[in-house]
Amino acid sequence: MKASRLFALLSAGMLSLALLLVAQQGPTTKNGDTVARPKKGNAPAPKEAELPPLPSVFKRDKGLPPEGGEPTFRVDATTVTLDVAVIDGDGHFIPNIPQGNFRILEDNVPQKISSMSLGEAPMTVCLVIEFSNLFQQFYSEPWYQTLVAANEFMGSLKPQDYVAVVAYDLRPEILSDFSLDRRDAADAMSRLKIPAYRETVLYDAITETAERMADIEGRKAILLISSGVDTISHQNYGEARKKIQNAGVPIYSVGLMQAYRDYYYSMGAMSDSARTDFLMADNQLKTFSTESGGMAFFPRFYGQFREIFQTISQAMRTQYVFTYVPTNTARDGKFRKLKVELIDPATNKALRVTDQKGKNVKYSIVTKSGYTAPRQVE
Repeated sequence: MKASRLFALLSAGMLSLALLLVAQQGPTTKNGDTVARPKKGNAPAPKEAELPPLPSVFKRDKGLPPEGGEPTFRVDATTVTLDVAVIDGDGHFIPNIPQGNFRILEDNVPQKISSMSLGEAPMTVCLVIEFSNLFQQFYSEPWYQTLVAANEFMGSLKPQDYVAVVAYDLRPEILSDFSLDRRDAADAMSRLKIPAYRETVLYDAITETAERMADIEGRKAILLISSGVDTISHQNYGEARKKIQNAGVPIYSVGLMQAYRDYYYSMGAMSDSARTDFLMADNQLKTFSTESGGMAFFPRFYGQFREIFQTISQAMRTQYVFTYVPTNTARDGKFRKLKVELIDPATNKALRVTDQKGKNVKYSIVTKSGYTAPRQVE
């Protein structure tokens, strides 16, 4: 009897110890391989019970208008929907422009605008950060600039904005998936301490992220913080450029090391060929941003970051939303170039925009450079 009671006590003790060890174990590491759309062959990640679902998870009924006034760029059988931002020289949105002053050209052919509205909605943004030992060595100036820019951007977000974090060196890595919980992004940023590899795969990182985000509805964008240099991607510049055009995700680029590069060049510590490589890298960032409907910035001072992110926020949140039926109804799968102009209908010349004092306002039009027409379904 004593032996059996002792055995029971020992069994209960071992079970209690096992339960205690399980209770003390920390949460398992999240599978970061999502960013709105899992890779083929992988099961979708479970949804967080305490947070609203991602805008990309549910497909809305085609018979209903978008909820919350969230316009999207999409092409269906007969209609093109296009977001357009008109920005002044200070990066501020210019409101109250009548529909009659807009002209949309598709492959240089004017289109008849069906409707125009003004929309403002939360953002879904993926922060893509270059974090390589090529430039961002621990405690170097570019390392510090990268982290300051990323954290300044995080501070510009509103509570209803979704954000994900991707870092790349030898390969892109999803550090946190889209979430409203800023602790997820903070945990991701805390991992950016000492870069491991000297390679940079800019093309792979930006195209993979853009393709994953292609089906997200609402206001979406990529914020790219990068030197613009690519050393070892699996695809070339031309291939990346085409994929970015087709994905339909605006890219807002922040080019790193502008003043840093000029200082080293002036001191004779940078060769002419190296300077040329950096200028070509800047041009790549400009091209990716312009052709995707975003903007590129090349700050020289830390104080410019806040203004840059305010400009991006305003450009993304407030836009004119147009719909039109394209004159070219061919379902040929070809790329259609888009151009939006502001004109004076009386003269058919460029519209002159003035401020309250009657002075001319220099403005820019931010929109997507084109879209790929649907193919005929056989």
